[in-house]
This record gives sequence, C-alpha cells and structure tokens, in this order.
Amino acid sequence: MNAHFNFTDFPVLATERFILRKAQESDCFDLLELYSTESVVKYIPLEPFNSVEDSKNEMNWYEKIYEDQSGLRWLIEEPTTKKVIGTCGFLNYEKAHNRIEIGYDLIPSYWGKGIMKETLSSIIHFAFTKMNMNKIEAKVDPENISSIKLLEKLNFYQEGILREHEFEKGKYVDLINFSILKRDYL
Repeated sequence: MNAHFNFTDFPVLATERFILRKAQESDCFDLLELYSTESVVKYIPLEPFNSVEDSKNEMNWYEKIYEDQSGLRWLIEEPTTKKVIGTCGFLNYEKAHNRIEIGYDLIPSYWGKGIMKETLSSIIHFAFTKMNMNKIEAKVDPENISSIKLLEKLNFYQEGILREHEFEKGKYVDLINFSILKRDYL
C-alpha cells in the first residue's frame, strides 16, 4: 500500500534563494500586484484582479484545495524583503492514481532569472519524495512558449494536445499536456 501525503501541516520549503510557504492575510497586496498584471493571467483561467477582495478570494481558494486535499499552493517569497513574487503548486490530486497537476506564475520583472526552474524543482522533488506521486502533469497553452521551454528544461515530456479543452475568456483553448514520471525523475 502506498503512503500518501496527509495534509496536516502545510509544508514550508526553502530553495537556494526563496522560501515557499502558505499564504497569509498580509500577502493580499502582493497577490493583487501579481494577478492584476495582464501578462501574468494571459494564459490562465483568471481575469486580472481589481481589488484586495480578489486576492482574498484567491487565498481562500488555496485554503480550500488544501482542506479538500485536492492540492497545495505555495507563495514564493524573497527572504530578505519578504515580498511575494509568485506562486507555485499542485491541483487535481488523484490519490488512487498517484497523479497531480502542477501550476505556477511569477511577477514579470522576475522572469528570465531561473526562479521558476529553481522553485518548481523543489516542489517536484517534494511531490515525488514526500507525496509519493508517480506522475506530475502540466497543461499549457500552445502560445505560452516560455512555459513550454521551462517544462522541457525540467524534463517534462509532451504527451499530446487536448483540443479545445477549456473555455477561457470567451473562447475554447487548446492545451498541451506535459508530464514527468517518478521513474524519469529518479
């Protein structure tokens, strides 16, 4: 029988440059900055945030997926400034199949600095070693070239295209399905 992650204490992870932690009420302004940026929400099913209330709703969703044991979302914090510059985490946790989906976002002024590779490497390691996942999936808009390149650097394999898979922002969008298996990772 496989041991599963028990969702009791929210895990705090440290990378070389960042702390990955649970959202706190004081983070709502940093999340507002992140998700009010059009280029950040361009390829995700969110409209740009307009208020702190939007940020609080997002943090409530993070809490809900954790309580439901369907996912975890970490905030990416710069330790020196305590500023939240992005998020990363998992959704659609399927215990029976040891499978989970990864997601991530980052304030544009931090793009191109290896931050997502560093933080995602940490949570991928966590998923395979602490959550006992066999497969991590990612679904990416075909136009999101930066995200595709990131997943390729992390050794994700392109499985195929999910045609008109989601209805977002008034239109159906295709998604490319990527995955990495535990045996490939180890």
